[in-house]
This record gives sequence, structure tokens and C-alpha cells, in this order.
Amino acid sequence: MGREPSTLKLMPTGGKRVAPLVLRTLITVVVCMVAYGIADLIDLSQDALEKVGVSIGIGGLTLIVQYMVDFERRLASMETDQRTRTRELHDHFHQLSEAAGLLSELDQAGMSTSDAKRLINSASLVGQQGPEIVKAFARAEIESLASVVTDLTGMTAHWQRDNNEWLIRLTECARRTIDATSSSIDRAFWDTDPARPYLDAQIEAMRAPGVSIRRLFIINPAEESDSEFMARFVELCRGQRDLGIMVRFMVLSPQRHTRAAARDIVIFDDALYLEFEPDRQQGNLQTRLDADARRVDGQVRRFNGLWQVATEPGQR
Repeated sequence: MGREPSTLKLMPTGGKRVAPLVLRTLITVVVCMVAYGIADLIDLSQDALEKVGVSIGIGGLTLIVQYMVDFERRLASMETDQRTRTRELHDHFHQLSEAAGLLSELDQAGMSTSDAKRLINSASLVGQQGPEIVKAFARAEIESLASVVTDLTGMTAHWQRDNNEWLIRLTECARRTIDATSSSIDRAFWDTDPARPYLDAQIEAMRAPGVSIRRLFIINPAEESDSEFMARFVELCRGQRDLGIMVRFMVLSPQRHTRAAARDIVIFDDALYLEFEPDRQQGNLQTRLDADARRVDGQVRRFNGLWQVATEPGQR
């Protein structure tokens, strides 16, 4: 068999599709033949040349109509595509405008727009080239950050375990005061690894002009009567005082040593505080950040009241 004509193309299903130009030509020829036949039947006496002219004219009109229909179809398709592209451009510009508006609001609120851009760019790069576990970790971190910032719109945030990162970061952000209660001496917290970065952050904070730190240790009568414990405790207080931290302690009676009194509170700049709520085993179960003005004021007054009646180590 010879090679198939170039005007025939294979369809995806394996059939053949006739090229549009050939199809229009075939339709025009068929219409011309039919028109000639009809003209011949209507008027047998008509000259053959006239019949051919009539059939050619009808065929020409048929070809023109086909092109007009095709033009109309293409025009409608172009209009549809144009509307789609216009809608996509509108959505794209709307997104850009929304993003620009958010960045402008961040700037007006005193937040860092460069850090926000860096976060978005870095998240995009991780999403494009990182392995799945890295992508999952990045998503989890972004979700955690978004959850915390969203909670802060209500002036509170919670963490379902001990959050040393918040403690250190807030210490780094303090500009005037850090007031803290500590009821964890019996567990030798200050000899553990998490205590060292916290103390380092406090030392760095005190280098800034005007930042002062007060720490109020709370112990119970049994600890006060333990000479071995008190020797270690006085040494601890002396070490922190040598760093520039103002230190006092008080002994809570069994009646006053309630669950609320055992909570460690750290107040930053009299504007917000971290509260570490212990479980029954005195482990830190939950960290709560609170910036509600009324509750912060209550914690500041409570701390100042306890500080006034507390004792400096070595005075007893």
C-alpha cells in the first residue's frame, strides 16, 4: 500500500481525522454537485453553463458560510480565553495587593517586614527542594508559630510543657525589669543544663542600661530546717548575687504553700509574665504567657508584696 495522504492525521483513538481545509473543500464540492443536480431537475431546458454557474455560486456561498462559522467559533474561544486570563490576572493582582497590604500593616505595627519576607522565601525554598520530612517539620513549625501569634491577639498563649525557649527569648527582649519567683530549688534546677542558657541570657540582659533582675526563692519549712540544703541554697544565692541579680527568699508555711504559690512566675517589664504550672510531681506541665493588663498588674503587686517581706540570704 502507498503512503497515506498528508492531509489525513491519526486521532488519539487510532482513527483518522480529515484536515479542516480538505473537509471544507469536500463539503463545497458536494454542495455544488447537489445544487447542479437540483437545477437540472428544476429546469431541463436551462443552459448547462448557467447550471454550472449557479452551482458554483451556491458552493462559494457554502464555503464562505463555513469560514464565517469557523471564525465565529474561534472568536468565541478567544473571548473565553481572554476572560479567563483577565480573571487570573485580577486574582493575581488581588493577591499581590493583599500581600502588600499585610506587609504595610506589619510595618505600621512595628513588626519586621524583612523577617516576614525571609520566612516566606525560606518556606518556599524548603517546599521546592527539601525532602518530605523536612517539609513536614517546616509546616509544623509554621503552624506552631501561627498558633502562638494568633493566641497573642487575645494577650495569652499556652504551651503544654516547659518552654525554656520562650523564657530565654523574653529575657532577651526585656528592656527594664525581670522579676521571678522560683520554687524549684529542691530539684536543683540551677545545676541542670537548661539553667545555664537562661542565666547567660540574664547576664546579657543586665548589660543593657536600666535592666534589673530580682529573683525571689520560695522554700518550705522542711527545707529551711535542713542545714545541708540551706548551705547549698545560700551558695546558690551568693553565686546569682555575684552576677548582679538581686536575690531574696521566703519560707512559706504549710498552710500558705498551696498549689498556686508553688507556680513559678517570671514578669517582664511589668507588661507580661510567664507562668509555669506544675503537676502533682512538681514537674512543669504547662507554660502560659499572659499580657492581659489586669492580670499582669495583679502579678506585679503580688510579687512586690512578697519581695517586701522576703529575707536576703545570710541575714538569718
